[in-house]
Amino acid sequence: MKRSISLWLGLAALALTPALAQVPAAMGKIHGHVTNPTGISTSNGAISLSTDNGHTNKFTFPVDANGDYKGEAAPGTYSVIYRAPDTPADKMVDEIENVKVVIGQDTQQDVDMSRKEFIDKLTPEQKKQLDEIKKKNAAALSANAVIKGLNADLRVVMQDIKDADNSRFTAAQQLTGTPTKAELEAKSDEIRTAKYTEVETLMLKDTAAKPDASVLWAQLCKGQIGLKKFDDAETSCKKALDLEAESKKPNPQTQGAAGSDLGEVYARNGKVPEANAAYDAAAKVNPAQAYLYLKNEAVIFSQMGNADAQVAAADEAIKADPTQALPYYLKGQGLIGKATFKDVVDPKTHAKSQLIVLPDECLAAYQKYLELAPTGTYSSDVKGILAQANEKLDTSFKAAKTKK
Repeated sequence: MKRSISLWLGLAALALTPALAQVPAAMGKIHGHVTNPTGISTSNGAISLSTDNGHTNKFTFPVDANGDYKGEAAPGTYSVIYRAPDTPADKMVDEIENVKVVIGQDTQQDVDMSRKEFIDKLTPEQKKQLDEIKKKNAAALSANAVIKGLNADLRVVMQDIKDADNSRFTAAQQLTGTPTKAELEAKSDEIRTAKYTEVETLMLKDTAAKPDASVLWAQLCKGQIGLKKFDDAETSCKKALDLEAESKKPNPQTQGAAGSDLGEVYARNGKVPEANAAYDAAAKVNPAQAYLYLKNEAVIFSQMGNADAQVAAADEAIKADPTQALPYYLKGQGLIGKATFKDVVDPKTHAKSQLIVLPDECLAAYQKYLELAPTGTYSSDVKGILAQANEKLDTSFKAAKTKK
């Protein structure tokens, strides 16, 4: 019986004449799995049992989405015929001969079109088509395996970063007794280093496996910042941003995160104009996170002891979201260095002392912080400073929702 193959790889044959199956009372069972010529399970079509090489279809069973079929048939010896959904009723794709169905038994008969016997009957052109499909499938499976591994690593990395952020709390839980501040800091640093080392290790491996994935470079940058490898982090962040710039569908979240992290690298290295530009670009490309980026900029400049840059960044964060309290505290903190002192004399005791004189902007920033966060993290510090300046607290405002 001659067969031919279409682009779908279905085989045609001589004209066949279907007939209605007559089901006897005493039945056996048959089941199996259908595999196409590329070695992948089929997900449709039908299996028929025939006693005359497909001219008559005695029994027909559908092939399900998993490539399986099952059914009951009268005892006898059959040809197992597979037809695809688009195979004409008088043709077939594949045939397995001499399959026995026995009463009270369940016969397994798979239809594997990747077997040598089937492939050998294909024409040279059909074999060429099949080889091309196999290569594409193999490449796709390989790529899917890589992506699956990368996604698993990214989940680990994201958890590591969260754990690093919570390292101080974890350190307090792990240390027994009443640890000193130095012991707490040492344990916290140990946890952070371990977590960020894992981040860097995984992302170095993954960026080598898939160097065109910007999100991997962005996460690598975070790990390297955590390890204070700022030069390496700058390279990684720039790589992430370059890939995003080349992408047909750039991701604002990745662009914003990488840009913000690049800003931190510049800030840590004392490059203020470059840091400002990077943070501003991150806020522009992902405005939903603009406040977060700019607030972080002010915090980092505070940590670096750059009061002027801290105040400027705090002002930008306030513009992004004037309802948040922390930037006002950071602005006041950055301006307090410009405070002056004046001598005052107690009218009763005639004792001399010095009174701190806060710059107007500093005083306004501290008052606004207390307005937004009257019981916030830094409220006690701010109240103490205002008391030293002999400034009364502004109680004319309506207390807003506390935002620290």
